[in-house]
Amino acid sequence: MAIPNKIIIITAPSGAGKTSVTLHLMRTFPQLAFSVSAATRQPRGTEKNGVDYHFISMEVFKQKIQQNEFAEWEMVYEGKYYGTLNSELQRIWDAGKIPILDIDVKGAIHVKLQYPNSSLSLFIVPPSVAALKSRLESRGTETAESLAARVNKAAYEISFKDQFDEQIVNDTLEHACSDAERIIRAFINS
Repeated sequence: MAIPNKIIIITAPSGAGKTSVTLHLMRTFPQLAFSVSAATRQPRGTEKNGVDYHFISMEVFKQKIQQNEFAEWEMVYEGKYYGTLNSELQRIWDAGKIPILDIDVKGAIHVKLQYPNSSLSLFIVPPSVAALKSRLESRGTETAESLAARVNKAAYEISFKDQFDEQIVNDTLEHACSDAERIIRAFINS
């Protein structure tokens, strides 16, 4: 029997630290490869197509949904679609690596359901909703309205944390990265 291709799924509410933990894991484990998500939004700042996201139009995104080209997809924010292309996962497996997905909570649940025996899912939990709000405020990128929407969404997303294989409380980034490293090392070697 063939060994199934492994997948690592990292999820968390916005601002909980999933990208920081993911970047640490990418530096630590050369056998991991970042799965670049598709998005219908415009690039921000120095973001590059094919590196940070596959930036595609709403029309192309919807065509890919119809053609079942996504492992998961969601309208994460009103009118903004994000998803994981099956071709992106295959590209990484073909390179002999393990894809690491840094995706939203609902998308993570979908991938976990599709790959129940070959995936590891980590939920990064903020120490509290108040701490999360403070982190988002410190970014300086949110309006009062968008901040409130993100905090409300985060509280809702945290309610799904028990559906994931492991939960890591990000009280300090150093502890969260250390916990994630230990869990990922065991999964890679399993």
